[in-house]
Amino acid sequence: MTTDQSPTARALLALEAIQARPGITGDELASRLRVSDRAARRYVGILREAGMPVESATGPYGGYRIGRGARVPPLMFTPEEALGLVMAVLRGWHGPVDSDQPAASALGKITRVLPQPAAASAEAMRRVVAQNPSDAAATPDSQRTADLARACESGHRVRLVYRSSASRPPREMVVDPWAVVVRHGRWYLLCWSRSADGRRVLRLDRVERVDVTADACEVPAGLDPVREVEEHLAVGWAHEVEVHLEVGFDVASRCVPRSLGRLEAVDEHRCVLRGSTDEPGWYAGQLAALELPFTLVGSAEVAAELRALAERLVRAVPGAPASS
Repeated sequence: MTTDQSPTARALLALEAIQARPGITGDELASRLRVSDRAARRYVGILREAGMPVESATGPYGGYRIGRGARVPPLMFTPEEALGLVMAVLRGWHGPVDSDQPAASALGKITRVLPQPAAASAEAMRRVVAQNPSDAAATPDSQRTADLARACESGHRVRLVYRSSASRPPREMVVDPWAVVVRHGRWYLLCWSRSADGRRVLRLDRVERVDVTADACEVPAGLDPVREVEEHLAVGWAHEVEVHLEVGFDVASRCVPRSLGRLEAVDEHRCVLRGSTDEPGWYAGQLAALELPFTLVGSAEVAAELRALAERLVRAVPGAPASS
């Protein structure tokens, strides 16, 4: 047996092994640490003396695992796992990384304990995000988000305060929560509003208070939360849009994002896209990116943006004939 590591170091390695493989047996732990069974039990004892909630059970489904205790055990990450977490947080982060927001402070802690090669990569990514901050207000409150997610799972009605826009006062709503959905970098609550007697999709960053009630509610059978949210985001906006596509429904459904609207088949070679938008320029850009033959029928605003986009692209090509 090797003895070139201190008991503390061995105990931390034991903790890492138990976290990585809950249910690891004593023999497996001893083999992983390259020590005797008795020594492995001693290192588990050191962890318990330090307040780590290491549980053990006998039998075919026994072994060691980390339980729930008064103290939170230190998490042991490999460099690859830690860097993966950093990348995941940065992809979804909507604010300055050097702030007191819970996700930002946790990100800092992970970065500080990474080995130098991985830390350098993480710090480079942090600087890129810091130089290009997006809408910090789009980050929802973590506790309110967790409360709503648990209410969806447990099937309990919620009373909340919601601000639909910065220019409007907040209002109280009573909703049946169905699902929390993350789409395009934003968090949404798909629900049935008992106050408005209708299906609603609420932005979680605009929820100002959450009170979970004792009243039960049910989620509709066969609900597809992602589809419902994307279709909801495509309707009800200021500018109605109708687009005729010269391809069949099967082809269009694979290429057209549901956030643009609802597809309807005309025949096996044609279909119609019906949607709406508050941002005609954005919608025009999305249509141009489809690479499908289409004709814009509705929305003068989107048509104007398409013409402007076409003219700009023509001007970008030297010697191209000007549009009439």
